[in-house]
Amino acid sequence: MLPPEPNGVCPDEGDSYIVHPKICDLEMVPNLRRSNSGFCKSKRKAHFATGNNEKENLSSWIPENIKKKECVYFVESSQMSDTGQWPMSKLGRRFNLPRGWCWAFSKRVMCECGYPREQHLEEATKSSVFLGKEWDPKRHIQEMPTDAFGDISFAGLGPKVGKYVRVSADTPPCVIYQLMTQHWGLDVPNLLISVTGGAKNFNMMPRLKNIFRRGLVKVAQTTGAWIITGGSHAGVMKQVGEAVRDFSMSSSCKEGEIVTIGIATWGTVYNRGSLICPMGGFPAEYVLDEESQGNLSCLDSNHSHFILVDDGTHGRYGVEISLRTRLEKFISEQTKVKEGVAIKIPIVCVVLEGGPGTLDTIYNAITNGTPCVIVEGSGRVADVIAQVANQPVPEITISLIQKKLSILFRDTYELFTEGKIVEWTKKIQDIVRSRQLLTIFREGKDGQQDVDVAILQALLKASRNRDHFGHENWDHQLKLAVAWNRVDIARSEIFTDDHEWKPADLHPVMAAALIANKPDFVKLFLEQGVRLKEFVTWDTLIYLYENMAPSSLFHSKLQKVLVEEKERSAFSKVPGIQLHHVSQVLRELLGDSTQLLYPKPKHAERHRLSIAVPHIKLNVQGVSLRSLYKRSAGRVTFTMDPVRDLLIWAIVQSRKELAEIIWAQSQDCIAGALACSKILKELSKEEADTDSMEEMLTLAEEYEHRAIGVFTECYRKDEERAQKLLIRVSEAWGKTTCLQLALEAKNMNFVSHGGIQAFLTKVWWGKLCVDNGLWRVILCMVFFPLIYTSFVTFREKRLQPMSCLTRTRAFFTAPVVIFHLNILSYFSFLWLFAYVLMIDFQVTPSWREYVIYFWLFSLVCEETRQLFYDPDGFGLLKMASLYFSDFWNKLDVCAILIFIAGLTCRWIPATLYPGRIILSLAFIIFCLRLMHIFTVSKTLGPKIIIVKRMMKDVFFFLFLLAVWVVSFGVAKQAILIHNEDRVDWIFRGVVYHSYLTIFGQIPSYIDGVNFNLDQCSPNGTDPYKPKCPESNKDKRPVFPEWLTVILLCLYLLFTNILLLNLLIAMFNYTFQQVQEHTDQIWKFQRHDLIEEYHGRPAAPPPFILFNHLQLFVKRVLLRQPAKRHKQLKEKLEKNEEAALLSWETYLKENYLQHQQCQEKQNMEQKIRDVAQRVDVLVELLDLDRVKSTGLVEQRLTGLEEQMSQTAKTLAWIVRALRGNGFGSEEDAPTMVPSKAPELKEYGSEEKPEETTAPYHVSARNLLYPSSSTVRFPVPDEKVPWEVAFQIYDPPFYTADRKEVAACDPLRDSLESLSKINYNAMDGLINRQSFHGMYAVQNRLPLNPMGRTGLRGRGSLRFFGPNRALHPIVTRWRRNMDGSIYRKSLKKMLEVLVVKSPVSDHWALPGGSLEPGESLPLKLKRVLRREFWPQFQNLLNQGAEVYKGYVDDPRNTDNAWIETVAINLHFEDQNDVQMKQLNSFLQGRDPEPCVRWQLVDKRIPLYANHKELLQKVTALLGAYY
Repeated sequence: MLPPEPNGVCPDEGDSYIVHPKICDLEMVPNLRRSNSGFCKSKRKAHFATGNNEKENLSSWIPENIKKKECVYFVESSQMSDTGQWPMSKLGRRFNLPRGWCWAFSKRVMCECGYPREQHLEEATKSSVFLGKEWDPKRHIQEMPTDAFGDISFAGLGPKVGKYVRVSADTPPCVIYQLMTQHWGLDVPNLLISVTGGAKNFNMMPRLKNIFRRGLVKVAQTTGAWIITGGSHAGVMKQVGEAVRDFSMSSSCKEGEIVTIGIATWGTVYNRGSLICPMGGFPAEYVLDEESQGNLSCLDSNHSHFILVDDGTHGRYGVEISLRTRLEKFISEQTKVKEGVAIKIPIVCVVLEGGPGTLDTIYNAITNGTPCVIVEGSGRVADVIAQVANQPVPEITISLIQKKLSILFRDTYELFTEGKIVEWTKKIQDIVRSRQLLTIFREGKDGQQDVDVAILQALLKASRNRDHFGHENWDHQLKLAVAWNRVDIARSEIFTDDHEWKPADLHPVMAAALIANKPDFVKLFLEQGVRLKEFVTWDTLIYLYENMAPSSLFHSKLQKVLVEEKERSAFSKVPGIQLHHVSQVLRELLGDSTQLLYPKPKHAERHRLSIAVPHIKLNVQGVSLRSLYKRSAGRVTFTMDPVRDLLIWAIVQSRKELAEIIWAQSQDCIAGALACSKILKELSKEEADTDSMEEMLTLAEEYEHRAIGVFTECYRKDEERAQKLLIRVSEAWGKTTCLQLALEAKNMNFVSHGGIQAFLTKVWWGKLCVDNGLWRVILCMVFFPLIYTSFVTFREKRLQPMSCLTRTRAFFTAPVVIFHLNILSYFSFLWLFAYVLMIDFQVTPSWREYVIYFWLFSLVCEETRQLFYDPDGFGLLKMASLYFSDFWNKLDVCAILIFIAGLTCRWIPATLYPGRIILSLAFIIFCLRLMHIFTVSKTLGPKIIIVKRMMKDVFFFLFLLAVWVVSFGVAKQAILIHNEDRVDWIFRGVVYHSYLTIFGQIPSYIDGVNFNLDQCSPNGTDPYKPKCPESNKDKRPVFPEWLTVILLCLYLLFTNILLLNLLIAMFNYTFQQVQEHTDQIWKFQRHDLIEEYHGRPAAPPPFILFNHLQLFVKRVLLRQPAKRHKQLKEKLEKNEEAALLSWETYLKENYLQHQQCQEKQNMEQKIRDVAQRVDVLVELLDLDRVKSTGLVEQRLTGLEEQMSQTAKTLAWIVRALRGNGFGSEEDAPTMVPSKAPELKEYGSEEKPEETTAPYHVSARNLLYPSSSTVRFPVPDEKVPWEVAFQIYDPPFYTADRKEVAACDPLRDSLESLSKINYNAMDGLINRQSFHGMYAVQNRLPLNPMGRTGLRGRGSLRFFGPNRALHPIVTRWRRNMDGSIYRKSLKKMLEVLVVKSPVSDHWALPGGSLEPGESLPLKLKRVLRREFWPQFQNLLNQGAEVYKGYVDDPRNTDNAWIETVAINLHFEDQNDVQMKQLNSFLQGRDPEPCVRWQLVDKRIPLYANHKELLQKVTALLGAYY
């Protein structure tokens, strides 16, 4: 009887839900196979209950695009299962079966695919299509929609959820990449780290394990890398998972999560049944059970994503290798564009421990050009390669590798056959030969301390040794470093003496570093010579603003401006960003006192280039930043101040470090710092995020302090020049001044600086000396003849002599004199006004009243002048806005309007008295205006500020007071008075009496004791008395006295004691708070008063009308513009301004140096420096201990080997003696020499001497090009035919060619080969070798250079030598003036190269020769037919530089390529034949690309072509 049905089901792809018996559930653990499985064994609710659109899209997209593999034909296998006959206990524990099922289950019949019959479809067991045929995985395994994908959670291991998918082994990599980036939401990586090694658990030294984990996580975190492993919970995959786990536990930042992708074989995953769910598991619960996994493996819980590769079989490891290789290659070919940098995603292979499969992985990676990092000390394969990596390749022999394997593979050494050892030797030789791709991480050696540095150095070393045109190689390395954000790598590996960087070459990456907010790189580029004045062009600036952070407030304001322009201009779409749009936003932030920084260009002007996609790309469509700079070279439009432009761009995004670096480069640094402070303060007002707002205000304060610091340095050096900096008109900042910027930004600390206050004092005293006492000035005002004496002194020497007119003018135009004259005038006005109101206010105005009217008219004229006075050309609306923004101006206007209203009523007889009342109110306001006059006093001024602040406290306090007053008043009125309908007495009872109660005027009737009917009106008919309270017939009050008394006590308690004391406390707090900054506030507001009287006419009211009349004539009649006095705004000459800015820059450098010294002297900084030095010292001590320990370990290893050999020798002696003989010498083991020579260590700069390979190398590559044929491995020592190689058995391979008639026979049959005539002319085919006679064996010629590992002729046409011709066409590289370009005193060549559209490499214009032809076909494709004879004549005149064997990958044991290389050199740049050649190039076939290329050792040519080119440079004495 079957067990009951499972409780939880998972929907199938259809609408119905299929419920299977539980036995099916059990049978599918761990080798579940039914494609129509309709359940999940995860303990979760059915996922169809969720309504998440993302999951629904994933559930529909994945089955449509990703497949799995199913066996569709059951063929019985001789194997019972993956583990044979399982014991009952293990079987039951593995499948959670009842004991009764175990025996029957263990006797299941298995298919060739590895699954039992029960795990196949019914059609597979009854198939008639394949009946009687052998099982073939290519035919009998078919693809079906995948049934395992979604989210994966590990039971009992926390809430972490990953992603997984089951894919077919034939899935295109592009589909998986699309799944990861678009559907799983992974960011495109900056780096791909493929970690490979031992699949079983192995032991590592604890220190090396920690270094590996720390370095791997660091490189992944800092570069934004993907880590790809095998995904299982064992071996190196477990090490990676634990490293990621440790990082996740110590990091709280979600952005720092590391993407770890496990690519495993589906058929080897234990408990995979819980992952199957046709509509997706969200999440699927996976149980990690290592004890019961058997030969299978569990997934690692610390990986974030899993790709489970299915080939339709069970229990077979290595299925994922092919797909993993293709996926890694596909990802490495993708180009990532981020923040202005476009790079092909680099890939690096990291190796720990490992076995034969790991060696194959390393070999394939090196063959594909992937750099590898080998961690020495991890064991087995990694240690074998690490120990021989520093030796020359010829010294890496079969015996050496055999010895290493016997030591490092002690447990499995017996499994290594002779052929396997030869194969390992060959692969290790090829791996070590590519030293530019191989990096050995040795703990404590070669200056390496962290794995992350070794990984990045490996990538840069590989890139550095890769062939590129011109600067492309170095550019690629720099782009990698910028993308990784590793400035330390850039400093140590890129900016070295090996390459000379031109500042212009750094401009594209400079823009990328700015956009990506990488200040360390910006600082590095500036150190390398980048000049901002050359870097910042009009196009670059627009590009930077287009790539601003979308989250910044400035970006949203800029977009708002663009939308408004679209609405005004009726555009169909939002216009592109232009600098005048930026200027509009900046003017809002800087204030209207500044002019537009970027004027709007006219329609005829085009400041910007038309650019499609301005990214730093070399191989994609769109215009790169590099091409932007190249195209702009002829017409670069520099902005007025590039440093200012970059500073603004950085500061509006609150990029603190970038702005700091750029500000340090500026000349007008004080104005720049004040402008930054102003911008940040304005942005902070609109910032919604509190943290961002606080950061902006902090940064604004920091820039204010910088401005103060630089100004302090300037003021100490020269007071006069420092004060000139304050009022200098800055063209760069919108024709404003430093002082105006500080006032706009309300930088009180800056304005209150002693130097600025001294300047304001000097302005206040005008041309008078500031040390004149105020009493002297007042006496001179009263007795003006004293001006002409020495009673007062003047600053200017020329005014010291007696000169009536000039001294009078200088005295009465001084602001201090004007101020006191106006005080005298204003007091006179108030005295006369009061006299008229109180004594002389007649029906008919007296002459005194007319004087008041005339006086007020002069005040109105002065206020009008202030309103229309516009020396900066702001316009009437802006001037009105500025005028009414001042509180005292509002007060003046209010007083004038009330006075006019009272004057109007005064002239009407019926309203004479109301007019006098209104004029009395106007007098009050005019008196309040006196407080503004007192602000000039250092004693009264701060107190007035305190009073203003306290008025705000009173205003908010009244809200609290009103609550108690109204509540008590209404309750009292309702209790005492019945139906009072008089509004005035209701107001008195509720508000007025309640308010007076606070001050002790308690109503007499509230408690009934002092109740008196004479003081009230019983019916409320007396308008002058309140209505009497509720009373009885005896005229006694009946209201509850106890209640009113309690209410009164509570009211007085809260108002008199609580609220009034709260008000006092608020006043005290405000006083203390303001008192601390009162001096700064007073000094700041003092400027407004000084500026007002500095620009005010000299005469006081009412005599000021004469000045107004003069101004009217000048401005209105004569049309003369208004001018600002030079003392507050002065435009300097260019030379003077340049000298002043240079002086300011010099003192700014002093300030920055002083700041650095202060930071170093700071106690906290000293403690940090000491701690850092201690850490470095401890690290050095640890490294020294590791070195010494490693040396001891090596010596102990050598000693152990000696002892082992000694023991073997003694055993042999014993056996010989027992056999009554001493044995033969051949059997006697030889003593192994001491390993002391192997203890040699190569330093970081030492490299083993590499001699030129004596044998062909490319011809022995294991994989034959353009085929799947694998050569027999031939180590270097077995290449010569003279050396015995007993096991040498190469395969025979001959490729099919279209032109069969022009080729030798395909097979090695005697009949077909007997017709070939070797070492002679065979018809048109020349079978003679340039190297003399070659041997012929079994009718097949032997390669004169030795074995290649392959018989036949491969893809070549003929057995024996295949002739080729390589013309090397060269000319001298010329400068612009026609002279020959030189490097290292040697002339530089240019060579003609071609590139086929199907190839990634450039090549010399030559190739194989057809029988009877004199020019190669490839050369004919790039020349017109009519030029062929002439080119043949040129070849006859050329110089032969080489004739012989070519080491080509297509060579075999029986066919090889021999070439003739002829140099055609054009000495004269005006050579007629060279010009004809240029004209005939690319004349026939448009596909090949032809170019003249500068010759150096990094030119990207085939290796054998580079050897030919090197011979040409040696022949001509040119640079290489």
